[in-house]
Amino acid sequence: MSNKTLGLDTPLYKYLLSVSLREPDILQKLRQETATHPDSAMQIAPEQGQFMAFLVQLMGAMKTLEIGVFTGYSVLAVALALPKDGKIVACDVSEDYTAIARRYWDAAGVSDKIDLRLAPALETLDELLAAGQAETFDFAFIDADKVNYLAYYERSLQLIRPGGLIAIDNVLWGGRVADSQMQDKNTAAIRAFNQAISQDEQVILSLVPIADGLTLALKREPRTQVLG
Repeated sequence: MSNKTLGLDTPLYKYLLSVSLREPDILQKLRQETATHPDSAMQIAPEQGQFMAFLVQLMGAMKTLEIGVFTGYSVLAVALALPKDGKIVACDVSEDYTAIARRYWDAAGVSDKIDLRLAPALETLDELLAAGQAETFDFAFIDADKVNYLAYYERSLQLIRPGGLIAIDNVLWGGRVADSQMQDKNTAAIRAFNQAISQDEQVILSLVPIADGLTLALKREPRTQVLG
């Protein structure tokens, strides 16, 4: 019994995966290839990908947004969970990273679900808003440069429908957010983001201690005024 979240040592983490992870072969192959990449630390954990796919299916999402693609694991996990006519707008700036992603999306047969936008994400998000796509997305995942987290969140909140969900990665930042001696720009940015979103009454909030910390922000439905 415990009245706080357990810390997972290596044996317990392996046990967790052994009894819960249902990773399709194509995702496992992508994860294994990414593990050999010089920037492999940017890869999300497989149980996190499965959790996000679970959320997408649970809410019946049809249209999703991803900010920060890397080699495409999270996009692929979500794409596999979406129905055949589901769509993902995926934002990244790296042709090199996303070339790997494209190979696996093609192999999995989900490329037709994915609209990859290679441009600074804020530009893409502003273009979506200008095109009248506010409140048309069901789900968004933010996992890009940390200094722009708050700007990504603010725009995603406009793009997500009421009752839609935003997931934000790396909010525990390897524990550095709780270390007052850590004052680098990324740590400071995540601290500022966490503080800001904790006060945002536009959303219902939960920070889930999975992988490097995943904040879930559910956009509130508009309140209806009862007359009488």
